[in-house]
Amino acid sequence: MAPLAELLRPQTLDEVIGQQHLLGPGKPLRLAFSSGKPHSLILWGPPGVGKTTLARLMAKSFEADFIALSAVFSGVKDIREALVAAETARARSGRRTILFVDEVHRFNKGQQDAFLPYVEAGLITFVGATTENPSFEVNSALLSRAAVYVLNPLSEDELGELFSRACRLALPGLVFAEEARSRLIGFADGDARRLINVLEQTRTAAQTAAINKIDGAFVDNTLAQSLRRFDKGGEAFYDQISALHKSVRGSNPDAALYWFCRMLDGGADPRYLARRLVRMAWEDIGLADPRAAQLALAAAETYERLGSPEGELALAEVVIYLAMAAKSNAAYVAYNAARAFIGKDGSRPVPLHLRNAPTRLMKDLGYGKDYRYAHDEADAYAAGENYFPEGMPPSEWYRPSDRGLEIRIGEKLVQLRELDRQARHKD
Repeated sequence: MAPLAELLRPQTLDEVIGQQHLLGPGKPLRLAFSSGKPHSLILWGPPGVGKTTLARLMAKSFEADFIALSAVFSGVKDIREALVAAETARARSGRRTILFVDEVHRFNKGQQDAFLPYVEAGLITFVGATTENPSFEVNSALLSRAAVYVLNPLSEDELGELFSRACRLALPGLVFAEEARSRLIGFADGDARRLINVLEQTRTAAQTAAINKIDGAFVDNTLAQSLRRFDKGGEAFYDQISALHKSVRGSNPDAALYWFCRMLDGGADPRYLARRLVRMAWEDIGLADPRAAQLALAAAETYERLGSPEGELALAEVVIYLAMAAKSNAAYVAYNAARAFIGKDGSRPVPLHLRNAPTRLMKDLGYGKDYRYAHDEADAYAAGENYFPEGMPPSEWYRPSDRGLEIRIGEKLVQLRELDRQARHKD
């Protein structure tokens, strides 16, 4: 029996499920296919959304030879052989060649550069497939010569359409309960290839068990627990941690919990998540609620002591606390502003009155002279004292927010600056 993937492979553009934002009437790829003029392109999207299928249909539509390379397994020798084959095809029959490179982001700069002269000369139409952001992973020279098309995960309805097609064309005699159907589509997680694979596993298991009715329990017992799509070093990883951070910053505890649990479900290291939570506490909450950083550190330590899954509860509670805490990035902004000023300013000397004077020579040179010891002043504050280098105007980088503890900090700063103003006015 032919593999299910072969039986279900689309033979025309109209048979492709999903990507209607590119393939619908008047949409970019539909127009490209009907133009009669192939152009080089990059297909960017998660696994199992039709990148290879579209490349093959492109070759069929333009009556071109099709050569496929995988950047995981291919090297410079394979690239040369593919280009020789393209030259031979053009010399023999005048046919174009579609050169398809899967996982193109795994080729290094030199390997990607090898395609450029042949793309420019029109020997090949280059089609690259990548799961990573081509802005970061594909050479700018190659990127400038190829249109980028973004492919989306298949929706549940689209996966349901593929499910129905598979049952009609390749799974005669099998009857799926609705709960089984829902579980299998859920396992697929937007990935058509994954759905086809789990359907094939289910068919094999059903034949072995000599049954034709598939319920939810049978699916659960047949399929190993399938993790959601998640690349610990790729685009999905950074998209999800960004969503978690922004949900915390936006004070939405439910959304923050959703992304936190999504990342755990996808295999993210809880220690990494703990470190990110500590950073969120300092960057987005700061002095509006100093307890946030303490709780984040305590949760990280709790996870180290308990491990998974018990320690993950401590991290989840911190996610909720951080989301609901008063927010302020005032300290973060002040720190960055001070660093930026120092980066472009000269090395100003420390004023004499602020220098330490542990020796007589230093005292004779005026180190520490006229320094005002704050504890000896009213309210332990030396009003009007200057702590900046001579000639540098005072800077007010730190501007407390009107949230949480920073309300009180702001009130104190206003009071102290008024005392400075009065003291300087007297002088």
